[in-house]
Amino acid sequence: MNERQLLETAVKAADDKRAEDIVVLNMKGISLVADYFIICHGNSDKQVQAIANEMKDKVQELGIDIKRIEGYDQAKWILVDLGDVVAHIFHRDERGYYNLERLWGDAPLENMQSVLSQ
Repeated sequence: MNERQLLETAVKAADDKRAEDIVVLNMKGISLVADYFIICHGNSDKQVQAIANEMKDKVQELGIDIKRIEGYDQAKWILVDLGDVVAHIFHRDERGYYNLERLWGDAPLENMQSVLSQ
């Protein structure tokens, strides 16, 4: 599986659990951590956890191991490390505070409309 398929699977999983304002930043050449950051949010602790669970399940169905999940119990900011793709799943109240889109403002946005409209 290539990183684009991994990215699309993770984005679709977030969308399936009604994640809001899904943004993908292309981090190639900007960050050594990952090639893509997915940033999205849910409106409750349960929804934030459901998004993380769905992402984990869909990626594991493809035979890919999750490197790490952090922040799950608090459900304010869950980080799902998929290797080349890192997902940041925020609680709505936390997303504006951390504003990762502005922090990584030099990263180009990746167009995911074809995945989100399926």
